[in-house]
Amino acid sequence: MTGYSPARVDRAPARPAGEPAPARRAPRGTRLERFAPLVLVAPAVLVVLLLRLWPLLLGVNFSFTGDGDRNGTAVGFDNYVTLFGDPLFRTALRNVGLLVLLLPVAVAIPGLLATFIHLKVPGHRVYRGVYFFPAVLSPVIVGAIFNLLLAFDGPVNAVLGLVGLGPVDWLGNPGVAIFAVVGVQVWATFGMALVVFLAGFSTLDASLLDAAKVDGASLPQTIRHVIVPGLSRTIQFVFVTTMIGLLTSMFGLLYVMTSGGPAGSTYLPEYYIWIQQGQLNQPALASAASTVLFLIMLVVGLAEIGILRRSGRED
Repeated sequence: MTGYSPARVDRAPARPAGEPAPARRAPRGTRLERFAPLVLVAPAVLVVLLLRLWPLLLGVNFSFTGDGDRNGTAVGFDNYVTLFGDPLFRTALRNVGLLVLLLPVAVAIPGLLATFIHLKVPGHRVYRGVYFFPAVLSPVIVGAIFNLLLAFDGPVNAVLGLVGLGPVDWLGNPGVAIFAVVGVQVWATFGMALVVFLAGFSTLDASLLDAAKVDGASLPQTIRHVIVPGLSRTIQFVFVTTMIGLLTSMFGLLYVMTSGGPAGSTYLPEYYIWIQQGQLNQPALASAASTVLFLIMLVVGLAEIGILRRSGRED
């Protein structure tokens, strides 16, 4: 009878005591996958650095130099002292404060309309196109149209006269003109925010809306307790982009509708910057005004995000 001999098992030789284990070499594919996102993001980062951040730093540095006879000479904070001593720039800052106060209205309008479209009110497909149409129009065209509509003898005042409200000097009254221009700006641009809100609704859990309907929640309750918390990040994004649009994209309307008047009442920082740079040939002072505008947008944007995040956690 043949004796049983166990199968031979090849084993690695034992390591001497205290010798560290050899390091495992990471697969080549793993390293490539790790650096792939950096390679893909690099072009966008370079564009931002070269075309955004670097010019911003040059502009800030230029704001501390002089104009005219003092061109290129360091003047410290003289340009900023001149800015805050200029009544037109102070008016522009007051109007910025007004825009910040009106910002929730500018965000609520497309938010409510997007809610109605998402809930499929009758004609919602038609409304989607109609609401977005003004966003494709040039600000110059929009300004020219509303110059005709809001003229003292224009159609809007004619309709008001029929109901006994009398004519309103929409673009000639210093207390009314800024509200008229902002209203036109909101009408002309809320279509883009509407699209963003509709994209946000596509990520909202539909079962939450169904549960609210089953529980008998009213539309205001559904908006407050379901839609707003579910779209918190979308709302933050729309708040910031709408604020940037109000502060940096109204030049066309201002130029066509009021040219900063009457009596400088519709001045905004971007219009003031154009006046200093284009008409008065004071680029250093315009750079100082641009720096102030950037700081305003940065502070207001961070404050908005902080407030919205805090309110979202409380809900």
